[in-house]
Amino acid sequence: MPNKQPPAYKPGYTGMVSAPQPEAVEAGLNVLKAGGNALDAAIACALVQGVVDPLMCGIGGMGVMQIHDPKTGKTVVYEGVAGCPKEASADMWQSIYQGETPDGFGYRVEGFVNEAGATSVTLPGIIKMLGEAHQAHGATPWSELFADAVDCAEQGWMIRPHVYTVFTQNERKYGRLNYGEKLGITEAGRRLYLDESGDYKKPGDKVVNPDLATTLRTLASEGASSLYTGRLGQQMIDSVRAAGGILSMDDLASYQPRQVEAIAVDYRGWTVQVPPPPSNGLYVAEVLKIVEQFDLVALGHNSPEYLKVLGEAMKIATSDRSRMVGDPDHQLDDVLAVLTEQSLSQRAQQIRAGEKEVVVRDAVHDSKHTTHVSVVDKDGMFVSLTHTLGNPSGFIVDGAGYMLNGGMSLYDPIPGRPNSIAPGKRRFSTMAPVLVFDGATPVVSLGAPGASWIGPALAQVLINVLDWGMDMQTAISAPRMVATGNQLDISNRIPLATQRAIEASGYEVRRSHLSFAFAGVHGISRFDGELCGGADPQRDGYAGGV
Repeated sequence: MPNKQPPAYKPGYTGMVSAPQPEAVEAGLNVLKAGGNALDAAIACALVQGVVDPLMCGIGGMGVMQIHDPKTGKTVVYEGVAGCPKEASADMWQSIYQGETPDGFGYRVEGFVNEAGATSVTLPGIIKMLGEAHQAHGATPWSELFADAVDCAEQGWMIRPHVYTVFTQNERKYGRLNYGEKLGITEAGRRLYLDESGDYKKPGDKVVNPDLATTLRTLASEGASSLYTGRLGQQMIDSVRAAGGILSMDDLASYQPRQVEAIAVDYRGWTVQVPPPPSNGLYVAEVLKIVEQFDLVALGHNSPEYLKVLGEAMKIATSDRSRMVGDPDHQLDDVLAVLTEQSLSQRAQQIRAGEKEVVVRDAVHDSKHTTHVSVVDKDGMFVSLTHTLGNPSGFIVDGAGYMLNGGMSLYDPIPGRPNSIAPGKRRFSTMAPVLVFDGATPVVSLGAPGASWIGPALAQVLINVLDWGMDMQTAISAPRMVATGNQLDISNRIPLATQRAIEASGYEVRRSHLSFAFAGVHGISRFDGELCGGADPQRDGYAGGV
């Protein structure tokens, strides 16, 4: 009797959510099941993420989002990357500056005042950004998007493996305060995240946060404005100012999220749309446009030559980003010049000639501790949202239950540089939520946490999908490499023989001990009407459908 192949499992989902936290995925799916659209689901998901990943994101953070709305056929980028407090000055920490952190994720000053406590806080933009996007594109009433987040805060959530990893990882070796140490800055932090012995809570331990539940209920009933001109905003500022911070009600009241056009590039017939500076989309676009001039499939997936081409493209894009990209309001460079045919041709020829780009300085100062959610609904709305605390301050607003960002650590304390401190100045961010189109039809929503690893990881996953035809989960799970400096970093599933061949070409190659390494990519594709999701095995979440 001939062997029979079982039929392929095709669940026929009409909507999907992918995120690093299972509780957040469930919240997004609940909204889709109740008839909400992709934006509604993304907001509900993001609110839960702020509860169950308190060092990654939350009410006190910032974010960037792309939305394709099928009702209008238009795509818009929402920027919730707010700026320095107005009372900040370029030289405020110049006298106590100690240098960059060794891994490039921030700057060191005496006493950690730029990354921990109330002095490290920048303006939180995420909630107002989500509120304005909801007014324009939402279908479910704002107040109905908070139920799962309130429930997680009030009934409690369990410490997951990745949360515990963040609690306990060694940041001191990079010149930063350990995140676990930040949990003890405030009484609320000690009560919420430490056990009776003063140690970090362990995987499986429960965190109950009634103050945050109350805050979320207020946001649900009073709207996003409560955090910027209302009583929640006043509560925040009173707490910050009492602890020596410089954020003010004027900062909150005058803040306005931005709506901007995406940078769109053609990649082998697909249109890849990425957010413009101060986000990191230009890096992803430049890497793709450089490698487009090579037959990657002919080189062989993750072959030595393939990885060298990718590595050089990443190094070139890193050099260009460090040299040119900051807050567009504070720079004169034409950043899109790197995407001209002449520039790209020169860069490709540089790689073909065997020249090695020398990365002098990587000016990417962003936290590895960020999160992402991708959502697609039955009507074809695509949402890609990346949000973060930048670098968690550890400062929990008195009586409110949420942590504020430590974004001041990401500004250069030396005046006169692209990312120097300036009142109201937005910081550069490596966040880069991506949408891909086939003509006018969206087919991919993609994004990741991971600081300077975000761009390299997203570029590789896009190549895996668009060049190699991998499904989303396979594309995300495939072994990755990154080149954020002059070395090539590879995951532990890339063969030793490949590593040795690259080293024989004169590269320093650093092998990660992790099988799944470099950023935490999450995404959804919809080709030929079939939804397919992927979640990075490094994190705790999944892609779920309805």
